[in-house]
Amino acid sequence: MSELPYDVDRRLDDLFGRLDELSFDQLGYPTNQCFDYSSLFRFFKFSANNVGDPFHESNYRVNSHEIERDVIATFAQLMRLDPNEAWGYVTSGGTEGNMYGLYLAREIFPNGVVYFSQDTHYSVLKNLRVLNYRNIMIKSQDNGEIDYDDLRETIRVNRDVPVVILANIGTTMKGAVDDLHKIRGILEDLAIPHSYIHADAALSGMILPFVDDPQPYGFDAGIDSVAISGHKVIGSPIPCGVVVTKSEYVARVARSIEYVGAMDTTLSGSRNAITPLFLWYALQKQGLEGFRGQATEMLNTAAYAVERFNESGLAAWRNRNSVTVVFPRPADHVVSKWQMAPYEDFAHIITVPNVTRDKIDAAIADCVANPRA
Repeated sequence: MSELPYDVDRRLDDLFGRLDELSFDQLGYPTNQCFDYSSLFRFFKFSANNVGDPFHESNYRVNSHEIERDVIATFAQLMRLDPNEAWGYVTSGGTEGNMYGLYLAREIFPNGVVYFSQDTHYSVLKNLRVLNYRNIMIKSQDNGEIDYDDLRETIRVNRDVPVVILANIGTTMKGAVDDLHKIRGILEDLAIPHSYIHADAALSGMILPFVDDPQPYGFDAGIDSVAISGHKVIGSPIPCGVVVTKSEYVARVARSIEYVGAMDTTLSGSRNAITPLFLWYALQKQGLEGFRGQATEMLNTAAYAVERFNESGLAAWRNRNSVTVVFPRPADHVVSKWQMAPYEDFAHIITVPNVTRDKIDAAIADCVANPRA
């Protein structure tokens, strides 16, 4: 094999240096960078492909389906669903997981209406357009939770059709958790006979299972499917996630594909076979108790950030059991420097493990010295 031209190596070195520098100052987006998957690098020699349903055999056997099934079993346990009743797969991230939950809902209730709050992740509305699924946006409360009065009244007006709820288990900007018990109460009070709840738990799905007093978040609270990101709290060099649902629902969309000798149940055809290894390795190496300790430290760091912001004269706050710290939006160059996530008059930082207290102190100093004009 011929040597690479000099400019190829130089461009790669430049890119590596830039990414290395930018990764250090990243506070606003939940991407845990404290991971080491060097033990898995050897698997990059294979053209591994998790085509088809991970719970069925495939003609293409260079895959990690067995590992993927173990990952789904662990997440089913965390989401309080009997693994024997669970089905799921490792996705490309939260957007695909939310798309899959809504896809199942549409197949079960094609004439349904999807209700979601205005604080819902932007990808959900895109998913609904792709699915051509009727939907209504509900107002949010100031803390980011869905407005239950508006939800009740809107469902009441449309109570003749099935109700599909996109519930946020940690909103993107404010970390708010929609109250599943209140939502279920509304459905019961209005005598809604047909409903489906999909939970977007992209970030908080790996936090709430590990706190002493979590808000309702799992299948025991009435959800029918859930999407959780893998690169946010667990950490991964490749964006990924999981979607978990009940196996009985998936039978409605399954098709047998002779070409690959597999059941077609996922959204994608060819699927990443490496990301299940990342998630499985992290779960094995750290263990559930390790993630419990990590969640505690993340929440403690978030509490520290709120305290330090307020001591510095900047009104900051967070929702219960949230690692999303909300504060007044600083000058644009501060937002850019620390890669904060801005929206209207506020911004946030998210205290994943690589966000240290020293970084928080430095960012707060910049915010104080450079308020938004």
